[in-house]
Amino acid sequence: QVQLAESGGGLVQPGGSLRLSCAASGSIVSVNAMGWYRQAPGKQRELVAAITSFGATNYADSVKGRFTMSRDNAKNTVYLQMNNLKPEDTAVYYCKMTRPYSGNYYWGQGTQVTVSS
Repeated sequence: QVQLAESGGGLVQPGGSLRLSCAASGSIVSVNAMGWYRQAPGKQRELVAAITSFGATNYADSVKGRFTMSRDNAKNTVYLQMNNLKPEDTAVYYCKMTRPYSGNYYWGQGTQVTVSS
């Protein structure tokens, strides 16, 4: 059974940084596509960043140059380094694992990020 556990959210001032972690169990992150999504109140969930099994990354235009997604195969964990945070980054951030062949996917429980002075 696949489980994803996010951590690292919190309250930060504009311009600050946070690093989110998503620890996986039941499957190996390096053979799956992994993604970070976020959902703000009253808005649809949106893709923030993703990494393929080959290690290629892509980012939403709104976070390019500020966010970096990475993967630690030894820890079976993916990260989202968020710098220069803005109030509009406030949302619940979710980790998602997608199987490359079946298309089956799994979500974590989410972690709240609040950017406010």
